[in-house]
Amino acid sequence: MQLVLLTALGVGGATAVGAVIGFLFKKISHTFSDIVLSFAAGVMLAAAVLGLILPSLEYGGKFGLIITILGIFAGAFCLNLIDKLVPHLHKLAGVDTEAHSNANLSKVLLFVTAIAIHNLPEGIAAGVGFGSGNTSQALFIAGGIALQNIPEGMVIIGPMLSAGVPPKRTLILAMATGLVEVVGTLIGYFAVSAASAVLPFALAFAGGTMLYVVSDEMIPETHAHGHERGATYALLVGFCLMLLTDVLLG
Repeated sequence: MQLVLLTALGVGGATAVGAVIGFLFKKISHTFSDIVLSFAAGVMLAAAVLGLILPSLEYGGKFGLIITILGIFAGAFCLNLIDKLVPHLHKLAGVDTEAHSNANLSKVLLFVTAIAIHNLPEGIAAGVGFGSGNTSQALFIAGGIALQNIPEGMVIIGPMLSAGVPPKRTLILAMATGLVEVVGTLIGYFAVSAASAVLPFALAFAGGTMLYVVSDEMIPETHAHGHERGATYALLVGFCLMLLTDVLLG
């Protein structure tokens, strides 16, 4: 349990680290942020497939394939529903250039709220990994999510400062979005621990949410500024690095 809590704090804390970086540098080039986010997308893609979806097939037994497919789509539909209620990164990317007056403050706060809401299923994915009992795999998944949270924390800072939010409050709000992942991690862990029968579906569900985030949020964001080729190779490097790590850890 102690390791789960420490990991939850680490996953949520990664957003805070990104927020601090964004606060210190404020104007971070799109090239740098796109490459970092693409690398994180590759890591998350590998974590979703190797750490969640394949174990779901394994634990599902006779009906593993059906359970896994249903779980993946359920996870994707869940985030799709959230997207309809609260748009996220690339749908609000325009705030980066439009938020030059207090009139846009509500849009910026919506942007921050969206990130916080989307952090919940990511935290649940990390917690479900620990619920499977495979600690190395769980850390593998949590590492992928944490890496993705760093650039996400970085992009929160600029819009809020531009909209006139005081620097201290900006930093606090950005860090607060990471707390949602701590809560999500604990929810995922206790839910699976309390009912091991739901583990195969829960693993696939978490994998589906991560695949959705990569495809619907991260890749469009990294391809929005003319760095498609670099972003693609960064994604491949992230994926292969996690593949190598998974093989070496056995």
